Formats: sequence, structure tokens, C-alpha cells
Amino acid sequence: MCGIAGFLTSGYSTADELTTTVTRMAQQLAHRGPDDSGVWIDEREGIALGHRRLSILDLSPDGQQPMHSESGRYTLVFNGEIYNFRALRRDLEDRGHVFRSQSDTEVMLTAMEEWGVEDAVPRFNGMFAFAAWDRNTHRLHLARDRFGEKPLYYGWMGKTFLFGSELKALVIHPDFVREVNREALTLYLRYGYIPAPYTIYRDVHKLLPAARLTLKTGARPVTPLPIAYWSAEDAAYRGVEDPFNGSADEALDYLDVLLRDAVKMRMVADVPLGAFLSGGVDSSIIVALMQAQSARPVKTFSIGFHDDAYNEAKYASAVAHRLETEHTEFYVSPEDALRVIPRLATFYDEPFADSSQIPTYLVSSLARSHVTVALSGDGGDELFGGYKRYFTWATVWNRIGWLPEPVRHSASWALCRLTPQQWNHLLRWVRPLVPRIVGVEAPGDKLHRLAQIVAAPGPLARCQATISACQSPNSVVQKGQEPPNFLSDRSQRSQSLDFRRHLMFLDAVLYLPDDILVKVDRASMAVGLETRAPYLDHRVAEFTARLPLTMKFRNGQGKWILRRLLDRYVPAELVDRPKKGFSLPIGEWLRGPLRDWAEDLMNEDRLKREGFFHPDSVRSRWQEHVTRQRDLRHHLWSLLMFQAWLDEWGKPARQAERRQPIVAQSLQPAR
Repeated sequence: MCGIAGFLTSGYSTADELTTTVTRMAQQLAHRGPDDSGVWIDEREGIALGHRRLSILDLSPDGQQPMHSESGRYTLVFNGEIYNFRALRRDLEDRGHVFRSQSDTEVMLTAMEEWGVEDAVPRFNGMFAFAAWDRNTHRLHLARDRFGEKPLYYGWMGKTFLFGSELKALVIHPDFVREVNREALTLYLRYGYIPAPYTIYRDVHKLLPAARLTLKTGARPVTPLPIAYWSAEDAAYRGVEDPFNGSADEALDYLDVLLRDAVKMRMVADVPLGAFLSGGVDSSIIVALMQAQSARPVKTFSIGFHDDAYNEAKYASAVAHRLETEHTEFYVSPEDALRVIPRLATFYDEPFADSSQIPTYLVSSLARSHVTVALSGDGGDELFGGYKRYFTWATVWNRIGWLPEPVRHSASWALCRLTPQQWNHLLRWVRPLVPRIVGVEAPGDKLHRLAQIVAAPGPLARCQATISACQSPNSVVQKGQEPPNFLSDRSQRSQSLDFRRHLMFLDAVLYLPDDILVKVDRASMAVGLETRAPYLDHRVAEFTARLPLTMKFRNGQGKWILRRLLDRYVPAELVDRPKKGFSLPIGEWLRGPLRDWAEDLMNEDRLKREGFFHPDSVRSRWQEHVTRQRDLRHHLWSLLMFQAWLDEWGKPARQAERRQPIVAQSLQPAR
């Protein structure tokens, strides 16, 4: 795990200017790579590459980057890990190549020498973002792993093409212009994150997962289209067209072998290694498979909360005891969590509103006190059907989807005749008669979401209504207009997946890379911890796409086949419980200890002066929340995280280069 940065420029720069600038860009990523740094420039070509190293494999100087290929044709800066590098190395040695190090970086370069960049990238099983300069063709190649575990930003600023692992590396460049992209801002309010390829800055993009991009020296400042080398969409549809036809026991045996191998590949490291353990199905399986293949107790880490509504540490402790791991836990106080909030905009240099970023940072900090690499259970929910919405809204649609469209539109109109506040007031008196779909909390908002789903014109619009945190972001953002995105710009194949499969697929290509993986990457990298996700091995994803839904959903629960796999290692009673998630009482904190902070960020005069949000709309939502008329914690957290980001990064007057590198505070385990 490392940080990369660089640029390709057609402007006139001296070697000293190139070196100084790329060094400063890389320095902004010192938290991603605290162990070493390096730069390489070619003055004649106008190319500069910078690297910050977190040493995981081959800790010797032979693993330093930027690294050159055997012939000198390719120069590479690379962030991530290639898990099948040993198999690739054996293949390349059979073809006559000789290696000087034990690093996966050298294997990547040699693969490029042997097969070229285009044919080498699909052979990599790993998490990665890299920039490779081809001296022979005068081309810069960028590429990103299949699920987008590792980030990569890029864009033109004048005559300079910039790229880097985080936006903070780009903004340091003297040509960078900090102009907020209002279209991306509307997307951010809808989802709570900014989906690729957009970023909060105009003319800056995220490289899509499973894509590569090639740029030639002297090219006009027009960004070429990324080229996909793998497709989660293709995998999803191939799974429907070519389903697994074996028995449940055969599927279980195959999944056991496949996941065991994915875990084994991710246990290769020359530094201390452990795992996050929540006590849930996903992380418990990963730890069980690690322990089954380890000669010593696996180091596991969890955090707990004194509020039982949010605490899962006792379950993690029970699983750890059963598996005989070396377990460390830390009980977080509200004060511990609240101290992290002012620092979030530094870690997440783009607006990001998943409040579980706070406990994710805390458990990463705890783990980093003991290990340098931690395996996680990320991806299990998306691939195996673990989220509650797969049942709630899919069940609703299965019951009403047969109704004629005019009837559904009439029902939607009727549901919206009352405001969410009015529904909340009414249902307070008739709660015993309310269907379970309404839920206990915020029934009025759920009914309005139901109205959106009922009236949706097609499966993609129905999915958008289901996953949107804010249904009408244009009403909040001044001059806001949502741009085309993955959901709004899809027409092909749109009818061939049922509602539940559609939701799972969209979570895998939107929510997973742009929320979950962003959250984990920034939180862990803020403390110099590498995280690895075995479920995101593309072989696992391709197999799970072929499984029939009956092997994922049974008896009102998701992840059926994962639960049966876990039965082989841990008694079901240790993990068979409702999913709590990795959350905090943000809604109550906004009414209590965070109220002054929030009031300052959403001050009406400030909102008018900045001109991004309609002050009346923001203030009315704030009042509805603090007076308990509605539960708007998710929407308000999005607004607050943008305002905090604006203070930290959105104003040119505050120069990012004046900030010191992030030095995370370590958490010590409870005694």
C-alpha cells in the first residue's frame, strides 16, 4: 500500500521544477507511505512520477519506487498488492526473465515487458492503482483494480495532466484550479458520496474500477476515454445466463476452496498481519479461514460501544475465543468519536458522508498499533445479499409490481398527499396497525420513499429511488443539475435482472467502490495501515454471480451460503443475530454535543455568502431534525461534511502545502 502522484506536461519546465513539484505532490501522501519516498523525471518528455512507500513485500531497497523494467522501457509507480505475483513470476522465469528483487512491483514491470500493458493488466489478481511510463511509445498508462479498492484521480489543468492517489496530491500543483463541480455536488447529496467518474472539482475525474487509460506525450488537453479490461456488469449477466447447476453442498464446497485460496493469497506479507473482526458473518469467515491456514494465533481487532444498540464487540470476542485468535478490543467513548470528527475533512479530501467513517478510523488506528496489514470482510454484503433493503423493498415490489402503472401512480400520489411530518404524526396514533415495512423510525420518510419506488418507470429508476439518500438534491443545490450517471444513463439489459439482483449489482458497482472502499481506504491509510478484502477476489465475484438467489436468500435472511460455510468453523448461535452495522448515534449527537458545530457550519449568513445551498431549504431540514419532526441525520451529515470539506479544501486562499502530513493518534486496547 502506497501513494502515487505525478504529471505529464507540455509546458516548459526545468528538471529542478519538475522534481520540486512532484516531490511536493508526493509529500501530501506521506500518510499512505511513511516508510520511504522516491521521484523520477524525464525533462525532455515532461513526465514526473512520485511515490510514497508503505513497505509490505521486500522491505529492502530493491523494492523502492519509481522502479524501472529490465530493459528500461517502463517506469512504474504503484499503489496496492498483486496477490498472484508469485505465480506470474514463475511463468515469467520460465520465459527467460531474471529477477533482482522479491517485490510484486518488479513482476508487474516484467509482465509489461513480456505482454505489454494492455495484456498484462488482466493477468493481475490484486488491488492496485498504477502509472506506467512507456519510454518507447511516449505513452503514460494509468490503471485501477477490478473493484476499485485503490483510488486514482486524474485531470487536465491547462497544459498539464495530473494524477494521484488522493486529491490532496493534485491540489498542490501550481496549475490546479479549485472550482467546485455543482453537478457532482448534486450527485453527492443524492448518494452521500460522489460516484465515479465525477469528483468534487471540475475537470478532475476518478478512474473507473477495472479500467485503464493511455495518454501520449504532446496530446491535446482532452482526456481519452478509459478502456475496461473487466466488467462487473458482464459478470452479473453471465451469471444469469450460465447459472451454477450443482447442488447446494457442491456450491458450498467450491466456495470454501475458493475463499480459502483468496484468503491465503492475501496473507502474504513481510510485516505483521491481522484482521478486523466484528463478530458478524463476513469478518468471522475471513478470520476462520485465516486461522485454519496459520501456524500461530491470528491477531484480530474490534471496537465496542457502551451503548448496546451499537455494540458488537461482545460477539466479536466470543468468535475470537472460539477461533483462539489473539484478540484486542477497544471500547470507544462518545468523546473518542467526537474528537475524530474535526479531522474527517483532512482524511477525506472530497466530501464524503458515510458516518461509519468514524468507527472505521478508530478500529484502523487500533489495529495499526499492532500490525501493518489487516484483512477485512468488505464485499460480503454486496456479493451475497446482506443488506436489509434487499428484503424490505424487494418484498414490497414483489407485492405491488403486478399492479397496472396507472394504479401505482395513483397510489404514489396518495402517499405524497401528506408530508413526512404529517405521516409521522398520524402513524404515531395507529402504529399497531402499520405494516412492518414502515418501521419504527421515520415512517413518513419511508412512505415517501415507497411512493418513489411505486411510481418508478423502470427497474433502474426503482433502484435509484431505493438507494438515494436525498430524492431531490436539485432543490438544495443552487444552480444544481444532476449529470448523467451510471443509473440515469443505462438502457441496455435493463429488463433482464430482477429487482433484488439489480440492487446487488448496483451496490457492487456504485456503493461498494465509491462509499465502502473509499471509507476503508482513507481511514486505514490515514494511519498507514494496509487493508485487504478477500471477498473482492474477482474469482469469488464471478462465482457468486452464478449462484441462484435461493443460495443467497432463505427464511428472510441473506448470505445463506456464507452462513452455512461459517457453520463449518463457528457455531451458528455466535453470529446468528440481526445486523447492526458499523454505526454511531449521529442523529442524537446532532441534537446534542454536535449541535453548536453543526449550527456554525450551516449558519444562514454563511450559506448565503458561499452560494452552494439554498439557505431556506437547509435551515428548514435542520429545524425538522432538531425538533424531532423527522429523522434527517443522513441528509444533514452530507451537508455538514461538504461544509467541513469546504473549510479545509475548497477555498484557494488556504494552501494545502502549509499543512503538516497526517500523523494519526494510536488507540491503545482496553485493559
